[in-house]
Formats: sequence, structure tokens, C-alpha cells
Amino acid sequence: MRDLRIVSLLPSATEIVCALGLRDALAARSHECDFPAGVADLPFCTRPRFAIGDGSSRGIDAAVRALAAEARAADALGVYEIDLDQLRDLEPTHIITQTQCEVCAVSLREVEAAVAALVNFDTRIVSLAPNTLADIWDDIRRTGAALGVAGAAADLVASLRSRIAAIAERAADLPAPSVAVIEWADPFMTAGHWTMEQVVLAGGRPVIGEPEGPSLRFEWDDLIAADPDAIIVSPCGFALERAWQDAELLAADPRWASLCAVQSGRVAVIDGNQFINRPGPRVAESQEIIAEILHPDAFDFGHRGRDWRPFDA
Repeated sequence: MRDLRIVSLLPSATEIVCALGLRDALAARSHECDFPAGVADLPFCTRPRFAIGDGSSRGIDAAVRALAAEARAADALGVYEIDLDQLRDLEPTHIITQTQCEVCAVSLREVEAAVAALVNFDTRIVSLAPNTLADIWDDIRRTGAALGVAGAAADLVASLRSRIAAIAERAADLPAPSVAVIEWADPFMTAGHWTMEQVVLAGGRPVIGEPEGPSLRFEWDDLIAADPDAIIVSPCGFALERAWQDAELLAADPRWASLCAVQSGRVAVIDGNQFINRPGPRVAESQEIIAEILHPDAFDFGHRGRDWRPFDA
């Protein structure tokens, strides 16, 4: 039996592999994998098929959606591509990918096509599908089973669930503010899936989206009508400073100042690249961050100022 040689094609999968104690078995990563420390030194096997242009949120959204639509219309592959030569040289035993989002990582179909081209290799695909917290636990268990560390996966899931449950128990008796989570600022998109679950577990009431529901587009009128007690700005894939720029973009609109959350100083900006948007072991840290934001007098895990900041512009 060959030694494990794992290729992870999305950041959360890389974090799962490392949390399971298999960092040394990682042979390669996606172009976006950057945690834990040291994985960025590994070769990467993916790259985007699009140029982000001026880097504006609207420009990125338009470029990604146009390419995704073009690929669907032509029954072609997706937004990202795999370096097949690199993959062939690595001779992986396992490739970990996902089916949750076509604009977040390489598509399953692309991975299957790549594996079909790896003649004489016995490569197993492990495909993750994280829509809810329960799905994330299942993904960790399934990854652990595929990689021969089912016991470590069970222990990891138990630890993460315990940390989140402890926060939920403390938050249950606290006032429940209404909360909007803005996952993209231009055009507007609300967070969905496990993030809205985490808002509820942190003692909040989600607006413009439902727990376990999908991310949704919305308009200024929807935000004004909801008038949430708290707003979390967490653009998908953006680090804290880049996310702050989108918060400033929102604040430049005259309608922003009319919102209850703005008037009461309850707007927060999160590093969405490292947290919130990664369905892996750091959902526990994401839970801590949301709890700190919604109930600063009750929770302090040390994330404020480092992983999230109150928006005071």
C-alpha cells in the first residue's frame, strides 16, 4: 500500500487534514490554501480562469458569474482549473474537493476529469458538501475514514461540537438581537448555510436569510425593511483590511446612516477569508467571533481587534 499523498483543493479541506494530524501527508494544495502556518510552502495545483480586473467587489462578482454561466452553457469546466502536469508528478493517493459552491473552488467534474487522465494511478476522490454544521461534522468524519484516521476525526468533531455547544448554552439566556450578515457588498448577498446556524447559536436572530438556507441576493430596500440590531460584514474570501473597504463602500451610501445597527454602533467587520466562510475546524473560532460581536459583555475569546473589528468609520 502506498504512503498517503494528499492533494487538497480547498482551504477548509487543508485545515481538516492538518487538524487530523496528517500535515506531513499533504503533497499539494489549492492556490488559496494558507492555513495552518507552513502549508503555503507546498506546491499548488489550481488557479483561477478569470482576471479580477480592478478588484472591485462588483467587478469580481461579474467576472466570476460570467465565466460560470459560460461554462454551464457550453457544458464546460468551471471557474478554476487544475494543473494536470503538477498533479501527475505528485502521484496523489487522495484528492479532496467539494460540491458546495461552483465559485469557491475547483468543481467535482474538473477533479474527476483530472483523475481520469492520471493513467496507472489509484487516486481516490473525497468530495465534501458542507451546507450545514451537521454536514461539516460529516465531512470531517468522512475525510478521516478515507484517510485511515476515523478515530481522530471522531475526537475532532466531538471537541468542536463541545466548544460550540458551550457558547450556545451561555447565549441562550441573553437578549437575542436581530442580525444581518453581509457576505458580499456589491451586489448585496447575505450569508447562509452554517453561518446563519451559528448566528442562532450565538444568541442572534438572522434576518434576510434562514438557518441552513442558501446565501441570497438582496437589495437596500430589504436591508432597510429588516433594520437589524446588528450587522456583520464578512465578504467571502476577503481578509480584514479588504473587508473593511467594503464596509466603507456601504457607509458611503446615505441610506446606511438610517439603520439601527449603525446608529447604535453595532456593526462589525470580520476576516471572512480566515473565518465564517471556511467550513472546517475553525468554525469553532467563527462561533467565538460571532458571540463576541453579538454579546461583548458576555464573551471575550481574544478575537476582537485581530480577527474582527467594530466598524467605526
